[in-house]
Amino acid sequence: MQQDTVLVVGGGPAGLAAAANVNSAGYKAVVVEKEDVLGGAPILSGYAKLVPSGEWAKDAIGRMVKRVEDDANSTVHKGAKVEKLEGEAGNFTATLTNGESVQAGAVVLATGFTHFDSINKPEWGFGTYEDVLTTTQMEQMVASGKIACPSDGRVPERVCILLCVGSRDRQIGREWCSKICCTVSANLAMEIKEISPETDVFIYYMDIRTFGLYEDKFYWKSQEEFKTKFVKARIAEVTASGDGRLLVKGEDTLVKRPIVIPFDIVVHAIGMDPNADNPEISQVFGVGLEKHGFLERAEQYTNTCGTTRKGIYSCGAAYGPETIDDSIAQGAAAGGRAVADLHALVQKAG
Repeated sequence: MQQDTVLVVGGGPAGLAAAANVNSAGYKAVVVEKEDVLGGAPILSGYAKLVPSGEWAKDAIGRMVKRVEDDANSTVHKGAKVEKLEGEAGNFTATLTNGESVQAGAVVLATGFTHFDSINKPEWGFGTYEDVLTTTQMEQMVASGKIACPSDGRVPERVCILLCVGSRDRQIGREWCSKICCTVSANLAMEIKEISPETDVFIYYMDIRTFGLYEDKFYWKSQEEFKTKFVKARIAEVTASGDGRLLVKGEDTLVKRPIVIPFDIVVHAIGMDPNADNPEISQVFGVGLEKHGFLERAEQYTNTCGTTRKGIYSCGAAYGPETIDDSIAQGAAAGGRAVADLHALVQKAG
């Protein structure tokens, strides 16, 4: 019976929370994940400690994965996608790329985001110099427990993190703030310092947006306890110096003077792009996209977690840049909303 089943597309934090909430209400959750593992970006990209909990991603997200996989009301399809969806709210049939068919009363799209590709910001050195990394690559280094220059293995004396790479940049069509990069970068600076106390960390920023309670726990703590140096600047380019280090060139916008600073490692704080699969997702599920390419919300005050198609819900970074904690909360809300609407359908029919 499809009205006791919710199809959850995406097995990241939001999708796992949606599935768990569906299960806890006594309904069946069918999770379809295109990758071969569950956990989404925190697992696939090898995140280190999560903001704001400070818990290792593999442990925190691992518990979420286990909760869903161990539930008898869950069915999980890994390495599969939905290639066709037919029907209407209360009576959907999904055809999967693995040949399976799923009948469900509702669908939750927890399809997340794609990390910005720093190749699209070539003047800042990614893809040209080995020691120019992204925040996800730096997180993997932190998770390994050793901070070293990829080019020659030396311990870096100076690391800089460049904020807003692929965010707030109209020149490359990224007109949105990715919401969490400032906080993640301040946290990353502290993690680098914990592993490599002799390394100095600089953060170059346009504005700092450690919103809410993150201001004290990350922005001030990284400065006062870990001596992270924040520099308000516009960065023009990253080039090589004669001694094998990197030169960060730009303007210190507080004192209005040019800067040319040598670093051993330069880190791009990459933003959140719409899921690269969103055009396909829009077509398969019959849902709209907003102007930047994220999923379009329904009228959110009375149609919470809704999309432009009845019976199909969404959550988390599928809608736009989002934190992991808020994605989890929205996933739980989407699962609850799907179950509530299915319950109402059954009551009405009965």
